[in-house]
Amino acid sequence: MSDFNLALVIVAIVVCVLVFLFNVYLLINYQHPDDANQAYFPKFVVVFGLSVAAISILMLPADVANRQACRHAIYNGACNLTLPMKDLWLAIYIVDAVLVFFVIPFAMFYYEGDQDKSVGKRIKSALLWVVTTAIVCALLLGILYGLVGKVDFTVRHLSSATTNFPSSWDFASSQPCIGGAGARACSAYTASASSEKTWTMRTTFPEYVVALATIVGSVLFSIFGGVGIACLPLGLITSFIRRPKAVITRSQYIKEATELGKKARELKKAADALHQEERSGSKGRKWRKNVKAVEKELLQLEEDVKLLEEMYPQGEKAETSWALTVLGYLAKLVLGVLGLIVSVAWVAHIVIYLLIDPPLSPFLNEVFIKLDDIWGLLGTAAFAFFCFYLLLAVIAGAMMLGLRLVFITIHPMKWGATLMNSFLFNVGLILLCSISVIQFCSTAFGYYAQATAAQEIFGHTLQSLRGIKYLYKYNVFQIAFIILAGLTFVYYIAFGWRRKKASGKFQLSS
Repeated sequence: MSDFNLALVIVAIVVCVLVFLFNVYLLINYQHPDDANQAYFPKFVVVFGLSVAAISILMLPADVANRQACRHAIYNGACNLTLPMKDLWLAIYIVDAVLVFFVIPFAMFYYEGDQDKSVGKRIKSALLWVVTTAIVCALLLGILYGLVGKVDFTVRHLSSATTNFPSSWDFASSQPCIGGAGARACSAYTASASSEKTWTMRTTFPEYVVALATIVGSVLFSIFGGVGIACLPLGLITSFIRRPKAVITRSQYIKEATELGKKARELKKAADALHQEERSGSKGRKWRKNVKAVEKELLQLEEDVKLLEEMYPQGEKAETSWALTVLGYLAKLVLGVLGLIVSVAWVAHIVIYLLIDPPLSPFLNEVFIKLDDIWGLLGTAAFAFFCFYLLLAVIAGAMMLGLRLVFITIHPMKWGATLMNSFLFNVGLILLCSISVIQFCSTAFGYYAQATAAQEIFGHTLQSLRGIKYLYKYNVFQIAFIILAGLTFVYYIAFGWRRKKASGKFQLSS
């Protein structure tokens, strides 16, 4: 192995260790006190899943660096000394799919099982659900792979006549080939459309699994990512706009606290009623709808309580608390402005490079290349940052839709108060969308990431897969991404600056 790849392997090992330690740190600080010293299997799944998601994002920059290892090689076998990135990609995404569709659901079913049952019964119940899901998925994948698990590549048969080697070279748009006086040594340049043919071959089963998982993730990515690319920076900016401007008086604090106490009692009555319905076994569609509504109101109430505490700091260090609150909102403003710049750059790049054919400019691709010219890893680091930012946008979009529309089950992440089922849900979402983030980045930065193993899998095979290629041919996901980003921007301009409080009256739907 060459010195370059030895250094790359060492960096990869160090980064993996750091990612693992950071995820352990997140778990320890975010977990709920009720889960301390228990639920070890769900915790292992959380740490492992987060590590796989982070490593999968970092593998694309590593793929680019690995490609450069043999760029200046002087012998033919140099590329055999590089890392086997294609095998690593398939391995990481097969693990990703297994975690999302089998391991995480099993951990959630086991964790949320009836605590009155024995461990064996809870494992049996969780396995029953997972095995049923596995059988259905295996049958579906097998049938689809047998019927349409092929790729259709468009090829063109080209041939040219020969001519004497010229003594001078003169190439232009009107003279793209060697030759003169009507003779052309590359007559294939003007080949007719009838020379095009379709070359069909069967893809490998792992690649097909990755492709289908990518499609599922792409649907979520276009929705959550489109919303999140706008709400991530604008949410921080509007949070600064709606910040508490000054400390309130004690009488105002007592009045607001009394009002919030009334809302808390109403929510407790509603939660008790839902608990009674659960015990009676009537867990129907309306019950689940009411549970989500209570969760939404409870989260809003918690935000109002937090805001009230910020507006009336108490204790011996009240002035220090208020100063930290002011600095915190200033930090949100700075991060929001920087995030807005990155979001605008992302949207502009998608329009300029992906939606317009031919592209107006490589745009961010050129930026990364020029940064690499300044320092070898600078462009790669910027590339990794843009990929990570897109994943953060997906998470922000999922949280916004969950809170505003009750579109998904609400599983907020809270410092020191996150239960394992919420952890597992968010890890599954991150893993599922990380596949699509990598595919999207390998396409959006195709000029910078050209000739990489990721582009071979996600650029050629996936976009030529029978029955799926039309989604990419007509840029369905990119168009949906841009439309949702625009709608979210309009929403924030119209309503984002208003502060929504928890409703004073809460009624369960009958």
